Amino acid sequence: MNQLSDRINNMAASETLAMTQIARELREAGKDVISLSIGEPDFNTPEEVKAAAKQAIDDNWTHYPPVPGYPDLKKAISMKFKRDNNLDYSPDQIVVSTGAKQSIFQTVMALVNPGDEVIIPTPFWVSYKEIVRFAGGKLVYVPTKIENDFKVTPEQLRAAITPKTRMIMFSSPSNPTGMLYSKEDLKGIADVVKEHPQIIVMADEIYEHINFVGHHESLAQFDYIKDQVVTVNGVAKGFAMTGWRIGFIGAPTYIAKACNKLQGQITSATCSIAQKATVKAMEMDPKNSPEITSMRDTFRKRRDMMFKLLQEIPGFKVRLPQGAFYFFPVVNELFGKHAPADSIFAQKYNKTVIENSTDLCMYFLYDANVALVQGIAFGDDNCIRLSYATSEENLIKAAERLKNAVNNLK
Repeated sequence: MNQLSDRINNMAASETLAMTQIARELREAGKDVISLSIGEPDFNTPEEVKAAAKQAIDDNWTHYPPVPGYPDLKKAISMKFKRDNNLDYSPDQIVVSTGAKQSIFQTVMALVNPGDEVIIPTPFWVSYKEIVRFAGGKLVYVPTKIENDFKVTPEQLRAAITPKTRMIMFSSPSNPTGMLYSKEDLKGIADVVKEHPQIIVMADEIYEHINFVGHHESLAQFDYIKDQVVTVNGVAKGFAMTGWRIGFIGAPTYIAKACNKLQGQITSATCSIAQKATVKAMEMDPKNSPEITSMRDTFRKRRDMMFKLLQEIPGFKVRLPQGAFYFFPVVNELFGKHAPADSIFAQKYNKTVIENSTDLCMYFLYDANVALVQGIAFGDDNCIRLSYATSEENLIKAAERLKNAVNNLK
């Protein structure tokens, strides 16, 4: 008898990873699939970071590190917070984990009790909801609109807060929308949070360095709520270090100690070599590092090109993203249309009507050979997410395929 726990049976699989897996299987079957589904920079890790990892191996940094991270790494992260964000986090307020996803998971598990309410503006990164559900928290969604760049307003937050509210979770720059919060936007949020001292905000800043409009703004910069903010970051996106698995938090000391306690019972410290490489990454000033600025400039060029191409697709409503490497077009005008009867989608699912974002993504995948992610995975079924973390050639080809596929809908 293969009996699994209720918590596993009730947990949804990651939709982004699932779509990536299907695209990989189709490629292995000989299909020319262009994947715009995964959130991974198509760049290599900076050479000086790789050199630091090689040196760490030669220097035999191969033993168990302290659970919350090596002291020199936590000191470097503290320096980074001050240099890039003007935030004062001492080393004992920092916990280094195996990716920002673990950082988020531990923060939620350390703070949320069963029945506590957690406010998440929609759309949101796919794992937020499952992490909260795993902790037994009650999800409170606050829908945002494309006309407001998918940003939650202070008025919306104030209306959603109850005496049971324990946490607010959001990202800036945003996955999946690519939008970011200005200092004025964040002050409005900070003023609401100040009214409710029981609330902790999990501010996910993993896309900080992929910012096309200027200086990144952190919620914790407002001193009057700094003790109510956990700042989550890492090196995956801005330094093209997805496989190194390094994330970290800056948090009030009691929260950092709680996450350290939990991590000590789960994974202990993350990889020693990756930590030593991350010291070098933290020492790189993102404003003056050619590899980081070149990657950001390339993403900006792709964004501008893809914006024009997507505007030419009937039924796609898009805004110009301000950061990250995603578009999140509204596509509900295409719902109710019919795929050709001889399409692979129609044959595979025994229907032709496109009813929702999942149907549309499956139609694009099987009949246009373009992998996207359905908006329902991010809490908004009216949209789809596409990543432009691939070559211009692939983006041009993908946009042409999507346009042709839409024109074949009746």
